[in-house]
Amino acid sequence: MQGLRKIALVLLLGATSSAFAASTGQPFYGDAPDATHPWCVHDWNRPQPKLVDPLPYDAEKAKPTPDAVVLFDGTDAAVDNWEADKPGNQPTKWIVKDGSLQCTPGSGYIRTKAAFGDCQLHIEWAAPTPPVGQSQGRGNSGIFLEGAVEIQVLDNYNNPTYADGFACSVYGVCPPLANALRPPGEYQSIDITFRRPVYEGKQLIHPGFVTVYCNGVLVQDKTQLEGGTGHMGRTRPGPLPEKGALKLQDHGNPVRYRNIWYRPLPARTDADDAGIHGPMSVEAAAATRKEIAALVRERAAKLPDQSFEQMLGLAELMVYERTDALYTDVEQRGMAFVESVKAVPADKIAGQKDRVRSAFFAFAYLAKFKLIDAADPALVELQAIVKAHAWDK
Repeated sequence: MQGLRKIALVLLLGATSSAFAASTGQPFYGDAPDATHPWCVHDWNRPQPKLVDPLPYDAEKAKPTPDAVVLFDGTDAAVDNWEADKPGNQPTKWIVKDGSLQCTPGSGYIRTKAAFGDCQLHIEWAAPTPPVGQSQGRGNSGIFLEGAVEIQVLDNYNNPTYADGFACSVYGVCPPLANALRPPGEYQSIDITFRRPVYEGKQLIHPGFVTVYCNGVLVQDKTQLEGGTGHMGRTRPGPLPEKGALKLQDHGNPVRYRNIWYRPLPARTDADDAGIHGPMSVEAAAATRKEIAALVRERAAKLPDQSFEQMLGLAELMVYERTDALYTDVEQRGMAFVESVKAVPADKIAGQKDRVRSAFFAFAYLAKFKLIDAADPALVELQAIVKAHAWDK
């Protein structure tokens, strides 16, 4: 099975637009790197988790412990532990089917009526079969600890995506150490140890972290939680509630859950803080960004000289390694592209829509993170073209 997965993954990656065979996604998307985070959020240059065969399902180990609080045991009555994640304590529209709690697409997130904090959580989920869609559009859901920290649910069986959005990633923060998923339709057994960050006033006393096992394989090893997680935006340091509801995400896919239970954990001690993997040091992050820049530069150099694609590749390079000379080069290429668009006859300008939008998005991203000036001539001209043709709608 593992050999077939590797062959299929190579074929999938070979079909992506990226020249790297390491990951997938798109540039100019999530928050740019900062002093201690060398990657963009949802960075397509971030390597894919390695493939590891899952361990056989162990029904005995998956049983709730005697002191566990059972949130879903496959019965209709267990739905009473949940409600719609909406004001007014509304009943959930998710359904019980064949002993599983199944998302009804369009009904919204659900949450537990009970609130809890530090815990050991066991939960099992299965992606729809046959699989439909790709990347983030296939078997997508999420496990939200205290409603704030997402452990990603996604069908990544022969389905690459950006690394920090992979199944069992701390979404937008840290990819899993491995891809140990079973095929869609089979249940994935997930075990989580969750510890929230503890503050006294504005002072961090104990950093938060999660440890996650997927199908018996360690995929998050005391990964630090600086704060809540989100889409496209970098996590911000700060406290989480002492207690909160467990939420499950409706992302438009009929993902199924079963065997959900948790154990409250005792109060934090200093010993718990040993071995937490957090943000890089400034020096390590700078070194990693330099390595990423070298890969992006090499990729751009292989593109046709002075091409539109090479312009975007060099713009991407600025995200990791900005220099005045590179800025001048990208700006000049941007203006040359603008002039070429202006020369296109009116009856053929619609054919330039995708390229103009891609260039505008890239230059706007660079301006957002102050890598180019907000009044950059190429950005101003591109924005004018986009608006003139209503391509911003």
